[in-house]
Order: sequence, then C-alpha cells, then structure tokens
Amino acid sequence: MKTSPLFRLDLRDAAKGLIVAVGGAVITLIENSISAGTFQLDWKKIGMAALAAGLAYLIKNFFTPSQVVTPVPSPAPTPTPAPTPVPATDPVAAP
Repeated sequence: MKTSPLFRLDLRDAAKGLIVAVGGAVITLIENSISAGTFQLDWKKIGMAALAAGLAYLIKNFFTPSQVVTPVPSPAPTPTPAPTPVPATDPVAAP
C-alpha cells in the first residue's frame, strides 16, 4: 500500500483524520469526566481537542513523504519436537 505523496492529502488521510479527531474528543470527554468527578459535556473543550487532534494528524501527513508500506510476513512456525518414547518395563520379567 502506498501513502499519499509529499504536500498532498487524499481521501484516506481525511478519513483517518476524522477517526483521530473523534478519538481525541472521546479521550477528552473521559478525561474531563474523571477530573470533575461527574459526567460533564463541555462541548467547547471537546470540540477544540477534536479539532487539534484532527489538524495535527493532517499536518503530519501533509509533510510526510510518500512511503510504500508492505505487510510483514509472519514467521514460519517452529516444529515441535516429537516426544521421546519411554521404554516399557515388564513387571514379570523383572529380576
């Protein structure tokens, strides 16, 4: 998979920026609720955090050169050694 070229953004970047913005807003909501001790919706704080997170992601992608991302193949499974046979003992033939 190839990323967008330097100084360009594509639709995939915008979609990922939206996901980052929503994630930033959710984290801000959780952080504000924990620090206040109650569930509060401060839309201005949440919106500013979402905007900052989304813009930061888009700016980072705008200035990042194009890269080819290849998936890393999984390592081959190591064979498990066969169990060693236990010699059978015959209780009748014991000396």
